[in-house]
Amino acid sequence: MNALALAATSAARSAPELTVDLAAVAANTQVFAARAGGALMAVVKADGFGHGAVAVARTALSHGASWLGVTSLDEAAELRAAGLAAPLLSWLNPVDADFGAAAAAGIDLAVPGLEHLAAVAGARTRAAAPTRVHLHLDTGMARDGASPSQWPALCRAARRAEQQGLLRVVGVMGHLGCADRPDDPCNRLGRERFRWALGAARAVGLRPEVRHLAATSATLLDPLSHHTMSRVGAGLVGIDPTGTTPLSPALTLTAPVVSVREVRGGTPVGYGHAAVTVGRTHLALVALGYADGLPRAASDRAEVLVQGRRRPVIGRISMDQVVIDVGDDPVAPGEVVTVFGPGGLGEPTVADWARWAETLEHEIVTGVGARVRRTVRTGALLSVAGDRR
Repeated sequence: MNALALAATSAARSAPELTVDLAAVAANTQVFAARAGGALMAVVKADGFGHGAVAVARTALSHGASWLGVTSLDEAAELRAAGLAAPLLSWLNPVDADFGAAAAAGIDLAVPGLEHLAAVAGARTRAAAPTRVHLHLDTGMARDGASPSQWPALCRAARRAEQQGLLRVVGVMGHLGCADRPDDPCNRLGRERFRWALGAARAVGLRPEVRHLAATSATLLDPLSHHTMSRVGAGLVGIDPTGTTPLSPALTLTAPVVSVREVRGGTPVGYGHAAVTVGRTHLALVALGYADGLPRAASDRAEVLVQGRRRPVIGRISMDQVVIDVGDDPVAPGEVVTVFGPGGLGEPTVADWARWAETLEHEIVTGVGARVRRTVRTGALLSVAGDRR
């Protein structure tokens, strides 16, 4: 190995690292498979919520999930290219997407309105069977899906296309906007709209065998929303929006200390001198910043674990670096800092960082930047995952 390769290997060992624990994903999948009451769809959009779409998908399929779900066709194509042959649904695509190629790859397509229905029905396909579609209802969020006023017309048009052999309606789907608050009236309204939508679909001759409304929160707390399948994404990686169910966080983010300096009280730190040291202390520099996923909004609130103790972030989080006040602890360059993890050793969790940044855990886990080295851990197996697979 030449000197440049040796230097690169050494740098990789001491670089910021995101470790994905697939054993945690496996355990979480089993929790949701037991709660779902029907089939479980593993939603691996946004690169498996930042955990690696292919790795999370494989793990979930081995531990109770039988379907996969993503938003875009590009995400779906990645799973098919990796050899994953499970039923797969994509539900958020522009009207001019290549629906023919998607159908040929065995990808189910969500249809949120008449324009998408026409595009799917009119797409040239090499598939032997008609394109499989899931009609998508807006249950009250004014986002994706057909509004109730459009639903009867969508069902009638879908039935005509089905009779012409252009597609087959295999599913009806919706989404609840307040499922993390089970007593919220909007959940009852959403469930009622979904039942009405199923009746309207059946009234025109459609027979959707797959019916799915519940996502992570509703799977945990709202059995009335469980139909033939539940869709779970965040829960698979240890995020419980309801705060009711013990799950296993699957990410640990670490980084080495780059340098340490002793400073006097009254020393300004970082951009805008947003923080000033109170007394003599030591400041450790860590090469992680908001370009790597540390939310700038957590500046002067966040903590990290250094030598078994939580130490505060001081000053503003910069694009590439953050300063930690380590007091008089004997911290040296190369010391590994734990930014977040499962919390069992006292380290901050993703939930802590979300609270400090006044955001969702989902934003933290999906925000870790591409230059952070990824490692995937499966039980006793540890492998570097530069492609997040």
